[in-house]
Amino acid sequence: MFLEITELKKSFKNADTKTEVLKGISFSVEKGEICILLGPSGSGKSTLLNIIGGIDSADSGSVRIAGEKTADMNEKALTRYRRKHLGYVFQMYNLIPNLTVKENIEVGSYLGSNPLDINELLHTLGLYEHRSKLPNQLSGGQQQRTAIGRAIIKNPDILLCDEPTGALDYQTSKEILKLIEQVNHRYGNTIIMVTHNDAIRNMADRIIKLRDGQIRTNSRNEAKIPAAELEW
Repeated sequence: MFLEITELKKSFKNADTKTEVLKGISFSVEKGEICILLGPSGSGKSTLLNIIGGIDSADSGSVRIAGEKTADMNEKALTRYRRKHLGYVFQMYNLIPNLTVKENIEVGSYLGSNPLDINELLHTLGLYEHRSKLPNQLSGGQQQRTAIGRAIIKNPDILLCDEPTGALDYQTSKEILKLIEQVNHRYGNTIIMVTHNDAIRNMADRIIKLRDGQIRTNSRNEAKIPAAELEW
């Protein structure tokens, strides 16, 4: 199995109170799958994503990607692991305002040893005609496409998406989901996507439903729907 999560636990302390956010999470994802982490606010989705991404650490349990265990790594090794395996797409685009679309995407290419071709990727993203524009000259959807391009150009094994359509309108959300699906088909990246939108589960291979820091259901979707046909 490509990604293995075993008995992850995480709590946060605040003064005299301790809040358990993850209460023993275990699941696995095969290479090339689209996996949706679904659940309401406070269910532990983003904390789980951050631990998979090496942004946060668990109190106990383990994350293995291609056999590598993150808890065994020092900070230098963890940085290499993030660069080698992971790309990140957040709800906020976090683009560099004085760089063009092409330059913003190229920033990500320096982090990988086997980057994708920039011009081919710009065409895939539908951004080739906009490659010389600055972020403030783009729509929200175009900015999110640029952010996805920056994450994917280094050709990461796993693309981690935290509410990537959360700040977008319905039609633009559909366009971004179609793009994520296209990236998955074209480049074979494993996709882990956090959302509270129940309709998005229909485009996934695997759906993990979380509530109160625990997995309520872990199911494989045998009747996937293309992102273009999703409705909510």
